[in-house]
Amino acid sequence: MTPQLPLALRWPRRQRFEHFHPGDNAVAVEAVRAAAVDPSAPWVFLAGPLGSGRTHLLIAACQAAIDAGRTAQYLPLAGLRGSRAVAIRGMAGSDVLAIDDIDSIAGEDDAEHALFDTFNRYRADGCTLLFSATGAPVSLDIALPDLRSRLGSLTQAVLKPLADAERRGVLREQAAARGIELDDVVLDWLFAHHARDLGTLLDLLDTLDRASLAAQRRVTVPFLRNLLKDD
Repeated sequence: MTPQLPLALRWPRRQRFEHFHPGDNAVAVEAVRAAAVDPSAPWVFLAGPLGSGRTHLLIAACQAAIDAGRTAQYLPLAGLRGSRAVAIRGMAGSDVLAIDDIDSIAGEDDAEHALFDTFNRYRADGCTLLFSATGAPVSLDIALPDLRSRLGSLTQAVLKPLADAERRGVLREQAAARGIELDDVVLDWLFAHHARDLGTLLDLLDTLDRASLAAQRRVTVPFLRNLLKDD
């Protein structure tokens, strides 16, 4: 792995701080941003359910670090194949390392020890580690006591998913910027028949944009039903 990943090529540009809709999470967002650009800022442990924006913020932090002249890496543990311990130990040489879904290694002895060693190495080198999981360290089934203790000592930021009304507002705003009108009937159907986390909805909006342009049709419930092959 190279110490600096070409984020602009690997992830959508939407996964940046300026494209994150904080809702009640402004304090958490600023803590992550500070850790990304300031080597003296506290490390952050992000906790939140699927769809709360954890991955978005970690990737945004990597890009902010690069923009500030630091090197950065992002490691998604849940999606790795093969030895996660080897992958963790292989992440070295960067100023910022963002490790996503650490709850996925709970109970994996080799991976837990690799993460513990990485924690100590980054601390000794004056670099920055950022973590995310579905819950706070105390709620995870991490077997290694010293690792639990170190994770628990970090700045804890709990992310709350946007309420439905906020997600509807963001989706309507983003659609309007593309020249797409999403009326209440369309949004009602969409929220009843599709995943409701903001990232998935915005990905769907990309698909709607392309499909409606190609078909030269406005977005209606029949159009959505046909596009999503919903019966």
